[in-house]
Order: sequence, then C-alpha cells, then structure tokens
Amino acid sequence: MTRIISSFAEISARYDALFCDLWGCVHDGLRAFPDAVAALQAYRAQGGTVVLLTNAPRPRAGVEAQIEKLGVPRDAWDVIATSGDSARAAMLRGVVGRKVYFIGEDRDQTFFAPMELVEDAVEITQVPLREAEGIVCTGPFDPMADPAVYRSDFLYAKTKGLKLLCANPDIVVDRGDTREWCAGALAKLYSEMGGESLYFGKPHPPIYDLARRRLQQIGKLAGDERILAVGDGISTDIQGGMGENIDTLFITGGLARAETGTDTQPDPDKLAQFLAEVQIGPSYSIGFLR
Repeated sequence: MTRIISSFAEISARYDALFCDLWGCVHDGLRAFPDAVAALQAYRAQGGTVVLLTNAPRPRAGVEAQIEKLGVPRDAWDVIATSGDSARAAMLRGVVGRKVYFIGEDRDQTFFAPMELVEDAVEITQVPLREAEGIVCTGPFDPMADPAVYRSDFLYAKTKGLKLLCANPDIVVDRGDTREWCAGALAKLYSEMGGESLYFGKPHPPIYDLARRRLQQIGKLAGDERILAVGDGISTDIQGGMGENIDTLFITGGLARAETGTDTQPDPDKLAQFLAEVQIGPSYSIGFLR
C-alpha cells in the first residue's frame, strides 16, 4: 500500500537522485509551481541530484529553453533526459528507415537535428506518407483534434507494414486547464489497428537507460535503491519506475486529480480505489511536489 507523505523532505534523505517528471509536477505548461521548485532546490542543496526525466518529444536543449521561460530556475535541476532524445537516437540509427512521414507540429522539426551521441547516423528525409518507409510521430498536427482523424492514414500505413516511432508515449497532457492529445494517443490507435508502434519514453526502458547515462556523464552515479522516480502519470512515470525496480512518488494532483480527490492532498479512500483499479502501487503519494 502506498504511503501518503506531506512533503518530499520526509523521505528525501533516502535517495541520491531523482528521476523527476516535468509537466504536471514542476509546471503546468504555462508556469512553474513554486513549491515544487523550492523542493528541488532544497534537495540539491543537501547533495541530491535531479534528473528531469520528461516525455517531451524534443531535444533536451529545447526543453531547457522552455522551462526557463516557465520559471524553472537552473539551480533546481542537474541534467535533462527526454523521450525525444531517446527516440531521435533510434531514428538516426535507421529503425524506421531513411524516408519517413512526419506527424507533428512545426516547432518539433528540431527532432531531426544531428545528435552527437549517434555515430554513423543514417540520412533521414521527410516524405509524403505514400513514399515513406516509416512514420515519426512527435504529436498530433492539432493537439485538440480526436486521434480518430488519423484512421485512414494509419490503415494505409498498416497495409504497407510501416513502423511508427512514438517520441512521446503520453496519451494526454494538461496545459493549464486545457487537456491536449499527445503522440502516445496516436501510437495507441495505430497499435490497436494492428500497426507496430515503437516507444522510447516512459514507461519504456530506453529513456531510463538514457537517464542513467546522463547521471554517469556528470559523475553522479546512483544505485537503483537510491533513485526515486517522481511523476503524475500512473501508467508512465509510476509504472515505468516500478519496471526499473526503483521507488516511486505519485503526484496525485496532476492527471489523476479528479480520480484521487486531490485538493492539497489526495483523499485516502479515493486514492486507494484508484490504485486498486489501475493495479499499480507507488511507494509514496503526495498531492503536489513540495
């Protein structure tokens, strides 16, 4: 059974490093959460290392620029690992071919930039669907549109045997009070239609491998028993952390706010019911990171 805590400080000394989600935990897509920022700053001040582990489908430099604008200061984190970087590395190694059909917003064209970690990268060309050897998806063209609009394209892609590289396994995200669809919703639909989707973000292993490499790069190695995964996505952040055999802290005031009855803290009975329904058991739970 999960333990409800009132502040991260209650347990922080047990861990050398955090794999901390961003959206829904540290910011809401519009602004940073002051209490979450203060908690991360205090943790680092006592010697902890913060890896911002995000399913953002962009390179980490783009995420760094974004969170700075949202008010997340540089002293609140050590290094960033993104689903985008994990998926980019796979694309540049040719896992979905050289000619790809791109589904995403124009701002995500940075996904196709060169990557230092990949040697002998293949040359990637964006082409129309009927010329493609595979699909790269960073998110819907329109995040407010029902994913079902892609059914006809996906039916054609499935008959050609195209693989879909999903750069962000999240199904939805809340931008302020507005819920938007993410790449994971499209990949889920494609898989349900019989197509093959490839995932590289949480809860799948590649992004955790990347996070550990980021720790190694900055000389902050930590054993799994000394790492805590923090997030509001029960099927991404928490399930992913559990799959890596690391402890988890569930932020109930994010995506599952209604289901867990969270105001400042989760309703214990509603939280227990929710966790029983999803059959996932985080080590700890808290309303908001603070």
